[in-house]
Amino acid sequence: MPPRTNDGGPERERPASGPDATAPAEETASGQAAGPPTARPEAAKTADAIESTGEARPAVAAGTAGTAGTAPTTGTPEAAGPADERVAAVRRVAAAGRRWRSVQLGACAALLAVGLTAGAIAFGAVRDGGDAPVVTAAAVSPGLLAAADLDTGVAALQAHLRDQPKDFGGWATLGLAYVEQARTQGDPSRYPQAEQALKRSLALRPDNDQALSGRAALAAARHEFADALAHADRALELNPYNERALCSRIDALVELGRYEEAARAARTADERRPGVPVFTRYAYVQELRGDVTTARRVLDRALAASTTPGDIAYVATQLGQLAWNQGDDDTALTHYARALAADEDYLPALEGRARALAASGRQAEAIEGLENVVARFPLPGPLVELGELYEVRGGAGDAARARDRYRLVDAWTALARAGGVNVDLDTALAAADHGDRTAALRAARAEWDRRRTVHTADALAWALHVNGEDDEALGYARRATATGYDNAVFLYHRGVIERATGHPDDARAHLTAALELNPGFSALGAREARAALKTLEAAE
Repeated sequence: MPPRTNDGGPERERPASGPDATAPAEETASGQAAGPPTARPEAAKTADAIESTGEARPAVAAGTAGTAGTAPTTGTPEAAGPADERVAAVRRVAAAGRRWRSVQLGACAALLAVGLTAGAIAFGAVRDGGDAPVVTAAAVSPGLLAAADLDTGVAALQAHLRDQPKDFGGWATLGLAYVEQARTQGDPSRYPQAEQALKRSLALRPDNDQALSGRAALAAARHEFADALAHADRALELNPYNERALCSRIDALVELGRYEEAARAARTADERRPGVPVFTRYAYVQELRGDVTTARRVLDRALAASTTPGDIAYVATQLGQLAWNQGDDDTALTHYARALAADEDYLPALEGRARALAASGRQAEAIEGLENVVARFPLPGPLVELGELYEVRGGAGDAARARDRYRLVDAWTALARAGGVNVDLDTALAAADHGDRTAALRAARAEWDRRRTVHTADALAWALHVNGEDDEALGYARRATATGYDNAVFLYHRGVIERATGHPDDARAHLTAALELNPGFSALGAREARAALKTLEAAE
């Protein structure tokens, strides 16, 4: 299973998107104006207020799927198999969503083309030789543009910039759109294009916070988090209310392992630009600190504030991931159904649903779902998950199928490196279990030198273990679990390493905790955890 990180990668998929329309300024819990206006007055209650008051949006009813402009469809939570009412609900509501999106597609493209520029430029009122207007950073809402809308928007931007090549805001928007294409579609070749577009924007207007925040997003997507932080800080010096920069700053601090600073950055962002992008990051910071209750409440508020299909799909998927991490497969499936009702092609939700189906024992459906995902976008996480499901199934040809999927991870890694992406963490995680163990350790050590997060600590601990360096591994395994972050994989890895280092009681405790937290955390890992526990019990 891939780690849930905050680095802008496809799993954590928090895809950024186009601008918000103008609306009255939001207020924070103190009642003060929260910076430039956004399009989400529903988000007036900030994440900070939710944490202090404990208010939360009511949980979505099992089997209920709804989206903007459509009526909820109620299913039967007890149903199982291909006829599961959740899936039927997704299909019914998604059909309505497709009709809705066909009407809105042109508007989305126009919004992206206008994007971070002044409307006069987009409609040709300012000519190439004229002075470009000063533009303020637009809000970046995670998932306003579904994949199809993003592609259409990119095409519209390209056409616009052929007519208005000196539109620095348009180039900045195009650069960010390329970043999103790379992240959400698994196409690292877009990153060099994003870099060129952002450089063009900065050449036209050196001190423009849009391009700097775009460079922060690009650096985060490439896993260059120190650079992401520097670019975000520079953008915020120019515009303290730039939402993309505020969010990228949180992302960078999280992925550098500076969790207390990330928490402060999340509060600052919440005060300045409360809304869906900030809420989701605020929630993740709380989850990393072990406060799942607050994380869930904030995500519930984010879902309540979501008005577009993209936002709904994104936030509901985050709620599904949170529920699955806690071993609540039924609730996870409900949230994934909500996400897919808003956007039936949203890949993180499709992947998450397959993972939850596997954990709930519906192996055939899980395999079919992951096969559909990797056929479209062969990313490391779903490739490894599918390979492990083949191994567990153990049918004729499954071993060869699994090997093929693991080899595709290597192919994706090579492509990502060619696009300037640091993939050492991906390499360490996949290779430790399914590849070159020496390369896994080398990559994990390199990543640890760059950033000291719970995820890199876990990856290094496991790479050390598979290379027989268990005494050194134990310290990193302990660091991975030190923040209170509930992660069954981390607990499993720690338990295995404790067993190898002669700490049977600790091993038993952590292996048991992993299976109690999330019994289906990994197709192979959960099976091996149960086997290790049996061996420990037999040795008593």
